[in-house]
Amino acid sequence: MAQLLVRDVPQDVVEALKRRAAEHGRSAEAEHRIILEEALRAGRAGFWERAAALRAETRDRKLTNSTELIRQDRDER
Repeated sequence: MAQLLVRDVPQDVVEALKRRAAEHGRSAEAEHRIILEEALRAGRAGFWERAAALRAETRDRKLTNSTELIRQDRDER
């Protein structure tokens, strides 16, 4: 397996990582590994799920030409 070295991590982040690791009964290294895995896996899947939900939510909406909206706003001033 590959190794990562993360430099210049703020001390408060390191302390938060250690607290979180202790709460879960893991080492800071194991906790860091889990955080990375969850963030990257959930981020990818989460994006596609949110995109699909947004497409479904806006599927039947009528689109308005933004030029018309801007002109209308300017005319009302």
